[in-house]
Amino acid sequence: MGGVAGSARVRSCREGAVAAGWSRRGSRALSAQFRFPKPEGELPWHQGATEAAFKLGMELVNRQDPYLREVVRSAVCCRALTLLLQAVFNLLIPDHAADAFSPPRLPEPGAWDLLAERLLGGLARWDAEHFLFIAERGYLYEHNCAFFPLYPLSLRAVAEGALWPLQPLLRLRSRLLLSAVLLNSLFSVLAAAALYELGCGVLRCRRAAFLAALLFCISPANVFMAAAYSESMFACLAFSAMWRLEKGQSWLSALLFSLASGVRANGLVNAGFFLYSCTKCFALGFQVGSGPGRKLSPLWRQLLSVASSAVVTCAGICLPFVLFQYYAYVRFCGPGTGLELDVPKPLRQLALDKGYHLAATSGVKPTWCSQRFPVVYSYIQDVYWNVGFLRYFELRQVPNFLLALPVTFLGFWAAGTYVVANPRHCLTLGLERRKDEQEGKPRAGFCCPAVFVYVVHATALLLFGFFCMHVQVLTRFLGSSSPVLYWFSAHLLQEHERWLWTEGAAGQTAVPPPTGSGLGASPGSCGTGAAANPLLRLLRSYPLVTPRSKCVLGYFLAYWLLGLALHCNFLPWT
Repeated sequence: MGGVAGSARVRSCREGAVAAGWSRRGSRALSAQFRFPKPEGELPWHQGATEAAFKLGMELVNRQDPYLREVVRSAVCCRALTLLLQAVFNLLIPDHAADAFSPPRLPEPGAWDLLAERLLGGLARWDAEHFLFIAERGYLYEHNCAFFPLYPLSLRAVAEGALWPLQPLLRLRSRLLLSAVLLNSLFSVLAAAALYELGCGVLRCRRAAFLAALLFCISPANVFMAAAYSESMFACLAFSAMWRLEKGQSWLSALLFSLASGVRANGLVNAGFFLYSCTKCFALGFQVGSGPGRKLSPLWRQLLSVASSAVVTCAGICLPFVLFQYYAYVRFCGPGTGLELDVPKPLRQLALDKGYHLAATSGVKPTWCSQRFPVVYSYIQDVYWNVGFLRYFELRQVPNFLLALPVTFLGFWAAGTYVVANPRHCLTLGLERRKDEQEGKPRAGFCCPAVFVYVVHATALLLFGFFCMHVQVLTRFLGSSSPVLYWFSAHLLQEHERWLWTEGAAGQTAVPPPTGSGLGASPGSCGTGAAANPLLRLLRSYPLVTPRSKCVLGYFLAYWLLGLALHCNFLPWT
């Protein structure tokens, strides 16, 4: 699995190798740059995530970038519209009687609780029930451990902190639901801004990054960015970590990646970004240092320095996952503590009716407790949700495969487009110095060399999700984990709607451009200009755009609206 080697990071590696000749000092500098920060004195997980989000928000606010301001404004507007639509759909469409986790409401809701449920209840469907239950009761049932702790901890912190004055009016669950709305709104806006910054650094094309960030605002996984799911938080942390790595801020990137692995299990895959970054740094430094007259340090010393840096950093990224598995082992496999006596009777009855295993009981321990490496996450995925290789390939699952077809097609199309455009770069895994890089004129856009690692990351997630997971979750799985879905969609729109960045220039395509302010530069360029919203121009001109652009825009909008209408009423969705 590859990782990120951003342009800034690669330049720093190359310059360090030239200056130090990959001497002992250069190796030590590289090792220090990849050293993971010590855990002593760090904030708790949920406070660390809140602190990181606050710092990121303040940094973005201080930026004087009209594109960034437009991205933030669009993200806020889309989030407000999403909340309004979910309330309307939840009021107009009756809820489906789904066989989903639905614990009893304790205590009985009051008048204000019922109002909050009517207005925001559409955001507490399906897996959101797990997150809200964990935030309220902790990991009471065994299958709750499929949902990682950083997000519910953050919900509880906001509910007991910022929303504590509402305690006389709202019970804890209602405050948790309101916390989810506030946190997800914040994280989704920050994720859009981080995606824009990341696109600027990787694509080297501000316009493509701008359009991709706007597409993220109407993501096909939009309903999961608003509901009490962890997708918004994960996207914010993952995109921010990638952006920081592109800027060469390895320690901060590692911290953000570590927090992301405390949100979702697929955060472990992000360790590959650092593995690739170290590998590419070593390869480029070796190529630079192999010139005539350069004195190289022993190869074993270089390898040891890079390997130790990669191992320490990846261990830090994987640490939250390991700690959570240990916590689950102690809670469900340790000696009985009588904790079940403190569980309210309706919750104990639910465990008996559904066959849920309660924590800290003195009964028979789960089978995974006796495994050599007891990992509760894989056990739950196997036993409770029947997740495994090709297990979902059944005739009755055809509708779910159809739901995942658009994102699957886009993902493979993006990978194929990139490979065709960069065959040698892909064969050499991006470890060979390109001629355009040596001349200081790297390519820009989706097919530029820096995108390689992101394409590998997205393709690996796509293959794993398609063959080993419930395939309908691919939309939110990729939409919250990889920027490639948005970069490639923006690439398609720019390629076929070249009038998009012009002002009143006819004849660029068979379709005349709409009237209104453009960005004032030649089509296809990556310059800057006034931050007019190209997505609005496309939507206003929807009947006139090319069929391919209609498909891309139609997919984003249809899944946004259908997701709100179906998911918010317990109807099957992605």
